[in-house]
Amino acid sequence: MTIQAHLVELERKHKLLENELHEALVHLSTDDLQIVELKRRKLLVKDQIERLRHGDTLH
Repeated sequence: MTIQAHLVELERKHKLLENELHEALVHLSTDDLQIVELKRRKLLVKDQIERLRHGDTLH
């Protein structure tokens, strides 16, 4: 997979997590731990996107 294709996939994943998080926040019955986990996963994907954009493929 090329870096550009990987970046597109990560951006798609980030958008899906953003939508899922929004839905979770709208529903009052959503568990706080679930919201924290969604935020954590979204941040991890965002970090991966930033590393790819800046050419840093190391952790």
